[in-house]
Amino acid sequence: MKTGSSKGLALRSSIALFILIAAFLTCVGSLVRVALVHGEEYKLKAEKNQLLDTTISAERGTIYDSNMNVLAKSASAWLIYIVPSKIENDTQRDLVVEILSSTLSLDAESVREKTMRESNYIKIAGEVEEEQKDEIKKFISEHGKEKLSNIIGIDPDTKRYYPYSSFASSIIGFVNTDDEGTLGVELTYNGELTGVSGRIVTAKNARQKKMASEYETTYEAQQGANLVLTIDEVVQYYLEQSLDQAIIDTGCKYAYGIIMDVDTGAILAMTSKPDFDLNNPNVISNKLVADKISEILDEEEKKTETLNARFAQWRNRTVSDTYEPGSVFKTVVVSAALEENVVDLNTTYTCVGGIQVANNYQKCWRHGGHGTETLTQGLMNSCNPFFITIGQKLGKDKFFKYFEAFGFTEKTGIDVPAEANPVANVTYHALESMGISELSSSSFGQTFQVSPIQMVTAISAIANGGKLMTPYVVDSMLDSDGNVIKKTQPVVRRQVISEKTASTVADMMEAVVSKGTGKNAYVAGYHVAGKTGTSEKIGKEGAYIASFAGFAPANNPRIAILIAIDEPAGAHGGGVVAAPIAGQILEKVLTYLNVEPQYEDNEMANISSTAPALIGKTLQEARSMTAGYTLKIVGKGDKVIAQSPAADSQIRTGGVIVLYTEEQYEKQTAIVPDLTNMTMSQANSAAVNAGFNIRFSGTTNETEVMSYKQSLEANTEAELGSVITVYFRTTVNVQDA
Repeated sequence: MKTGSSKGLALRSSIALFILIAAFLTCVGSLVRVALVHGEEYKLKAEKNQLLDTTISAERGTIYDSNMNVLAKSASAWLIYIVPSKIENDTQRDLVVEILSSTLSLDAESVREKTMRESNYIKIAGEVEEEQKDEIKKFISEHGKEKLSNIIGIDPDTKRYYPYSSFASSIIGFVNTDDEGTLGVELTYNGELTGVSGRIVTAKNARQKKMASEYETTYEAQQGANLVLTIDEVVQYYLEQSLDQAIIDTGCKYAYGIIMDVDTGAILAMTSKPDFDLNNPNVISNKLVADKISEILDEEEKKTETLNARFAQWRNRTVSDTYEPGSVFKTVVVSAALEENVVDLNTTYTCVGGIQVANNYQKCWRHGGHGTETLTQGLMNSCNPFFITIGQKLGKDKFFKYFEAFGFTEKTGIDVPAEANPVANVTYHALESMGISELSSSSFGQTFQVSPIQMVTAISAIANGGKLMTPYVVDSMLDSDGNVIKKTQPVVRRQVISEKTASTVADMMEAVVSKGTGKNAYVAGYHVAGKTGTSEKIGKEGAYIASFAGFAPANNPRIAILIAIDEPAGAHGGGVVAAPIAGQILEKVLTYLNVEPQYEDNEMANISSTAPALIGKTLQEARSMTAGYTLKIVGKGDKVIAQSPAADSQIRTGGVIVLYTEEQYEKQTAIVPDLTNMTMSQANSAAVNAGFNIRFSGTTNETEVMSYKQSLEANTEAELGSVITVYFRTTVNVQDA
């Protein structure tokens, strides 16, 4: 018995020992699993329960124009969030919904839905203004017993401001609710502008409340880099102002333009109209479009059309759109032909009104033809049969060689997003698929497409001696102390034609403006070079794009310009529609850039002189200084107290100068006459007879010109002696298609 009992005891002891060892090993295994395998996971969970980690948004970098005017800036704001898991009853929930929906103008049901979620953090709104934040804090304080401070949280945030609203909107772009760039340089340089977010790490007690500040660690946010654009605020203003007016005057669908520094590729101005308000990018800026959408009854359709309208107004058409360049492209064709020596300035062609190409008869825009023309005259007249002949002389291999060299088969590389991508046999004819018909039509700028930025870059290459540049809009990057972090260096992509060829083509393009289809872009004293274009839109019969591309001064180029008027109502030729707009802009920009005008003898007769400074002079002195002008004396004093127009204003000899001779004087006014649809002589007489001065602008070197616009609106009241700028153009021999 004892022996059996001993054996049973030993067995039980062994089993117990085994169980103890197994339990021990299980505990050890669990410790290993917790500490080593899942240690980091449990550590993070513990820290999450013990620590409150709050993100401090970094201040986004400022965007400046080339003169350091602020175009986009971030300012302090607030972020409002809730902790739904802390809501204990319906009273708390109702109060949270009430204050947040009313103060932040949010849908109450949407806020209520967020309070129902199982979460420790839900963002309600960012970029909240100080006034709204204070109202929420006051409400929380007034309802202290409801413990709303545990439910509603307020953290520092930033808000993006655009001081000039829609100014340069397609270049600058905007940020979304997460402060991320969405369009323009805000998107392209989002990483550099964003900076590095900071953190506030605070210890929490067992009741999940913040502990004293000694248990808090702050990691400061690092501000993003600042951008200095190549855009000049004044040049951009002139471009935008003119294209806004062009939409009104021409009834076009879109108007867009680019002004580029020909030596560097820097973009001085770029716009696509209509545009939008950067501070309210989701609001449809075009009232006609907005009204049309508001009439849609189906909610899904309305949502789709609203989204389409937003994308349409955000689109930078100078970079993202393509179009048939039309006759503007003839400058590239003649450059290639001269470079390859298949033509020279003595080459002539007799235009009889058309030319047979394969099975098609290609007509010249001029019925009956141009007769015998030199090469320069062919470009001046924009003669399609002549350029078909030039293209055929080049042959498809050489034609494509220069088409490629001038950059039409690749992106320009400009530093704004969504640049159109050229695609062989889609936007242009590939070499292997180019037959005689494709070569011929391409030679006068049809049956292929380019982007406006490609076209103005190619024109700049002719202006700068044959160098194809990479266009860019960001000049430099600065740190928060204003130190230059990065500077954009001009990039020459390649030499596409020789300096000699470029100079020859520039002279030919100047003749286009002085005597050819581009004469409505003429600016006295500045020798503008350019080419007009008119192209019918692919797949849309009767819809045209009128354009002008050129540079100035022709003898020492500074800037290139491209103006495109998309679907103008009525007249649609580039020479009638786009060239006058380009001329107006060039005159203002060249004057602003302090480019000294160089007048020819025949221009001097139409140039205004400047009004003398007469304030403080006696009447006798004033009379002796104003010989040739009509004086009007107001008052009985013997000294000049004020004058109209002001000293140094441009006025013509024979104009009116009003002199005030008493301290308490009342300005003399008159009704502004309608000076449109007049010859230069008629407009001058009408202005002077009404007591105003006149300044001529536009095409003043032609005999058959008529006024079409004036700076002071007709039938409004203005001070006697005021200067009215009157713009002239011609409709004679300016067709190009």
